[in-house]
Amino acid sequence: MNPKPSKEQYRGCLIGQCLGDATGCRVEGYPAFVCKNYVQYELRNQQPRDRDRFPFPFGQYTDDSQLARELLSSYVELGRFDPDDYARRIVSLFSENRIVGRGRTTEAAVERLAQGVPWLEAGTPPPSAGNGSAMRSAPVGLMFYDHPQQLIQVAHKQGFITHQDPRCSGGSVAIAGAVAFVLQNQSFSPEVFLDQISKWVQEISPEFASEILNLNQWIQLPIDSAFELISKAGLEPDHRSEWDGISPFVVGSVLWSLYSFLRTPQDYWETICTAITVGGDVDTTAAMAGAMSGAYLGLDAIPLDLAKQLNDRGTWKYYQLLELADRCYDQKFKTE
Repeated sequence: MNPKPSKEQYRGCLIGQCLGDATGCRVEGYPAFVCKNYVQYELRNQQPRDRDRFPFPFGQYTDDSQLARELLSSYVELGRFDPDDYARRIVSLFSENRIVGRGRTTEAAVERLAQGVPWLEAGTPPPSAGNGSAMRSAPVGLMFYDHPQQLIQVAHKQGFITHQDPRCSGGSVAIAGAVAFVLQNQSFSPEVFLDQISKWVQEISPEFASEILNLNQWIQLPIDSAFELISKAGLEPDHRSEWDGISPFVVGSVLWSLYSFLRTPQDYWETICTAITVGGDVDTTAAMAGAMSGAYLGLDAIPLDLAKQLNDRGTWKYYQLLELADRCYDQKFKTE
């Protein structure tokens, strides 16, 4: 029987996501050469500097982690996943103008929710397939790591509120499933990891599941070579992206986060650096990769000086996030 996950893994997942997000958002949307310099001259020294484009001091995280935090908060307060409650929380973040770095697809769904459209009908339909559902799904792995069918259902439902394309649900299952897997396996091969995640995703999006298995051939490649393949995964051969780097398309961004983690599973900070170095939607790739790495390695693997700067406009700081992770753990295992 697999060992029970530790409280430090739950803490590591949430803090790992938020710090990856806060680190990546400094250069979100920047081209690869800027992000490579950021990694080489700032992140290698763990001294990220302020950026003109992002009007917050280091430590502010974005919608990726705000929405993940609210998903976890809803579960902790209700003791179950309730899509109506979570939908209300998403609307509140937007309507009260607390959201940071809003995604267009999510915002369009929020407008419909705010008008009274039920959550089952409010999400943006295919072929829109951004990563907004996957970026916030790591907490589902904490909630249901030991119940795969519930994990798949909840990962799908929480994403369907805003994103109805099956690939979006597949990405949500992939990230939640990655967290669930590493919580239960202290050592593993990439093949076993990817095979299990692909099987879970298969129930939602067979197309996405097959792309996950392709990572078996790509994880040994150097970063630039892997990027060339992953950035095109799931797209038509003649597709031309508007992004210089990893785009917000759910398939490529989820695959890149998986690659970043599997390349250096024993090193949280190196995983974050890999997620960011290719440019593009790097707050999201670093948030997803950071959640996996933090869940696997635990809180002690995360740079404490940087983590203690986490906040959301001066609220939901480091220790409040730890408390939320602890409450989830205690509720899951019914400890005092």
